[in-house]
Amino acid sequence: MAREMIRQGGRSARIQAEVHDTVNRLLETLDRSAITVPMIAEQAGVTPSTIYRRWGDLAQLLADVAVARMRPIADPEDTGSMIGDLIAFLQQYAEEMSSKVGRELLADVISSYAEEASQKCCVFTYQHLETLNNRALERGEAGFDVDRLVDVAVAPVMFHILFGDRDVSAEYCSLLIQQAF
Repeated sequence: MAREMIRQGGRSARIQAEVHDTVNRLLETLDRSAITVPMIAEQAGVTPSTIYRRWGDLAQLLADVAVARMRPIADPEDTGSMIGDLIAFLQQYAEEMSSKVGRELLADVISSYAEEASQKCCVFTYQHLETLNNRALERGEAGFDVDRLVDVAVAPVMFHILFGDRDVSAEYCSLLIQQAF
């Protein structure tokens, strides 16, 4: 009697996972400019046409990998207060995005011409801030306007990271949150 095979995400999911893993391995050892679709395809065990059909081009594949790496794996830290939570969140955000890896991921997302990648990253940030706002409200704190906080705290941090015109230190992040309230 034949054993029934249960598809765990199917072939497409397995291919995506293998291609993503391959890209991440290559990025650890090679400069981005040295990575090619045929190289990825060979190491992932797929044809280049599979990659082109699924992602369109190398820039969009790199953006998709970047989005997957930027996807949050946990809720923001709970410090016990809304202001403490927001400061911890913004400091961690600035630290991650201003790191070499963070800047490379941002470059991949921005350079892909795939609005979807940028929008997904934006959604991640909004989801974190909504989590923090809901947590504050559950504690009986006043809460905050998520859009306004993006405008007065997250946007300046991202601007300075992208243009490298100032250090986005923990002190700077704390000051932005304090000024917001």
